[in-house]
Amino acid sequence: MQTTLPHLIPGSGRENDRHKSSPLDGNSQETDSRQKLIVALDVSTAAAAERIVAAVGDSALTYKVGMQLYTAAGPQVVRELVASGRRVFLDLKYHDIPNTVASAVHEAAQLGVSMLTVHAAGSGKMLRAAVDAARATNPALLVLGVTVLTSLDENDLKNIGVRETVRDEVLRLSALALANGCSGIVTSAREASAVRAELGHDFAIVTPGIRPAGAGHADQVRVVTPAEAIAAGASHIVVGRPITEAADPAAEARAILSQISS
Repeated sequence: MQTTLPHLIPGSGRENDRHKSSPLDGNSQETDSRQKLIVALDVSTAAAAERIVAAVGDSALTYKVGMQLYTAAGPQVVRELVASGRRVFLDLKYHDIPNTVASAVHEAAQLGVSMLTVHAAGSGKMLRAAVDAARATNPALLVLGVTVLTSLDENDLKNIGVRETVRDEVLRLSALALANGCSGIVTSAREASAVRAELGHDFAIVTPGIRPAGAGHADQVRVVTPAEAIAAGASHIVVGRPITEAADPAAEARAILSQISS
């Protein structure tokens, strides 16, 4: 990835800086909103990701690198985002035997990512192996258990043999993830309030499927607005196309930050 990312933030590019407090840490509403927003880099080239990051500027701190970009550009795109001072949410949804997942988490932790995902349905043993690997390499790394994808509804669950409602399945997998040491879960904000009510507040809830009011749903089913997600108990929201495909990504990100603050 030939990129100018390290120069987008004055003084960035020093790898150890990611362990220090961000210059945006603080108590203002805007700062708090930036901590909660994750911009999804769902693109196919490092160059496209670079353009998005440059366009968003300082309106976001954290970027999601998922399967599409990671498959196309590899770990180097993660290294360069981290080196530029950004935080990376590595959303590869690991789901394999415990030893394989532990090895993958160890490698991800060495890249300097701040958050990563594993499928909660992979079993308690797999979740515990992932958490132990993260703690051994970087204790600050958040391991998040993915519950029910936001593209699924109850008919989809029935088709794969799950008899519970979406809500009950999310609660079951959330409890399993937290019991095995995960720092939080990934679920639609439609289930976030039930998770908070049943399991408490001392963990992260990351919610994809976020669409600003009036935006289309695309391939998502269980979607909510940014304000609704935060009100339901989400600690972080993931927003992709509404920002990355906007004519002015920075302005769209600021509008979403305003909705979060409200």
